[in-house]
Amino acid sequence: MLEMSLSEYQDSVDYLFGLQKHGIKFGLNSTNNLLMRLGNPHRSLRCIHIAGTNGKGSTAAMLSSMLRKHGVRVGLYTSPHLVRFTERFRIDEREVRIDRILAIFEKVRKQIDDREPPTFFEVVTAMALLLFAEENVEWAVIETGMGGRLDATNVIHPRVSVITNVTFDHQEYLGSTLSSIAREKAGIIKEEVPVVTGVTQPLVHGVLTATCQRKRAVLYRLGKEFKARRRPGGAARYQGLKWDWPSLEISLPGVHQVRNAALAIAVLEVLEEKGDFYIDSGAVELGLSAVRWPARLEVLGRRPLIVLDGAHNPQGAESLRDALRNCFTYQKLHLVMGIMEDKDIAGIFRRLLPLAETAIFTQPRYSRAAKADRLRQLARPYAGNHCVIPDVAEAIQQAGRFAGPDDLICITGSLYFAGEVKELFGEPIER
Repeated sequence: MLEMSLSEYQDSVDYLFGLQKHGIKFGLNSTNNLLMRLGNPHRSLRCIHIAGTNGKGSTAAMLSSMLRKHGVRVGLYTSPHLVRFTERFRIDEREVRIDRILAIFEKVRKQIDDREPPTFFEVVTAMALLLFAEENVEWAVIETGMGGRLDATNVIHPRVSVITNVTFDHQEYLGSTLSSIAREKAGIIKEEVPVVTGVTQPLVHGVLTATCQRKRAVLYRLGKEFKARRRPGGAARYQGLKWDWPSLEISLPGVHQVRNAALAIAVLEVLEEKGDFYIDSGAVELGLSAVRWPARLEVLGRRPLIVLDGAHNPQGAESLRDALRNCFTYQKLHLVMGIMEDKDIAGIFRRLLPLAETAIFTQPRYSRAAKADRLRQLARPYAGNHCVIPDVAEAIQQAGRFAGPDDLICITGSLYFAGEVKELFGEPIER
């Protein structure tokens, strides 16, 4: 029976990935129509909707962890997955079983209209919303896939919307200017639904403020209505709408995670202000100290220290650079890098390569991966000691030969690359 279930599950996953032939299709009609045929399960959910260029997943994971520590039944929907498709769906901090995912898929598949073929992300989003409704989650934390306004997740009507930050990424889909990208992210803002944000640029603030005024949505800003800073020793101070924590331990390392934690706490404060939630101080503290989120400064080995991070754009590389400077102790840094062709590779290199003793450029098996030789060409202005090893496993082994026991090997450049690396380090493909 288990073998049959696994076989059917793999066939279903293959079918879903086959929908990628329809590409990325912006718009909500297809998702709305599919959900309507499923009985509009999303309308029964209390949701928190998270958009932004970076930090969405970490913020969502922190929210899920804190909600769970409050004793709440919580669903978490994120993308992309690193190794297992089931990573996208979590209930009460656990990946959903493959037999449950298979059952949900079959229900959704029966409602697909071949005259209106949906995309991969549209179907997977419908699966998540149906799953959370059937499982009676009390709160659903939903991360956008890309953008916001026309993202398939934007069919929900959340209790709070979150826009972590706005920088350049996915310009081919979201626009070539910061204001156009900001407008796409601001598209998740709903009528009279409060917004929590960590954006810093005046231009982006202007877009969000104008949208909130038009929608009569209250805007809560990091650094204004709520504040956070890293304390000596790594703990964080949070000062919010009502609550004040002088020292919070955050299990995810990096200064940028202090900002993400502040956004997550502010969401709970806003919900409390609305009368939707009641904060327990101890549950907040436990939730932040217990949160786990893979490929975000994840330690894979020691002596030498091996750190995996999914930084895939200049802002992510900047956060990684700051963490490498402030959160780890080591003698020399060795980088292993695999990056997607459509990313700002030079912007990533400019921030990371000057820190490194050596850099090894490799090529993940993903179809959008930049060729390792191209990475070497683009690295010339920034890197001294570097080499090309297209095979990922061999590249990591070579980094190990370069590194001394007190050095640090950082493997980075893409979440897709990170998934391949985690497989090499023993992460199971299915659970």
